Amino acid sequence: MDSYELNKVFGAILFTCLCVLSLNIAAGAIYTPKKVEKPGYEIVVPEAPAAGGPAAPAEPEVPIAQLLAKADVAKGENAAKVCQTCHTFNKGEPNKVGPNLYGVVGEKKGEGRGFNFSAAMKGKGGEWTFEDLDKFLQNPRGFVPGTNMSYAGMARGGQRADLIAFLNSKSDHPQAIPQAAEKK
Repeated sequence: MDSYELNKVFGAILFTCLCVLSLNIAAGAIYTPKKVEKPGYEIVVPEAPAAGGPAAPAEPEVPIAQLLAKADVAKGENAAKVCQTCHTFNKGEPNKVGPNLYGVVGEKKGEGRGFNFSAAMKGKGGEWTFEDLDKFLQNPRGFVPGTNMSYAGMARGGQRADLIAFLNSKSDHPQAIPQAAEKK
């Protein structure tokens, strides 16, 4: 290989390096990234209520007796589909992650059913009244702090009333629906 050929090879290499460097500088000028002061995204979270406190109601508080007067068992059965992940509803069905809810209205809280209830639920005491079920379904951890139930709660009172009516229908001895007090 003579010197003339060697000059052509070095010239081609030098020209290629010059082109790559020029393209890199041009691309850097065109596609310059914008530097942010603080990396990441700011997520705005609305202020939560005090720990264990009830969530802000989505609608005005209406007594459960008034809501139960208009409750629809069929709609309650549809609303109960969310609960079927952890609970069963028919007589004799086994417990899942949560207890079988057949005959729950009027039963003692945290007892029986062959289920290992949390200490918080066992300590709550009393029977499952319509009012207590309404409060529990609205905010389980607010009504029974320390419960193992992971459900966040059902905001709409009408939907809770439908579900409670459905649960009441799933019993050998359904409880009488309380009479709604007249509004003055």
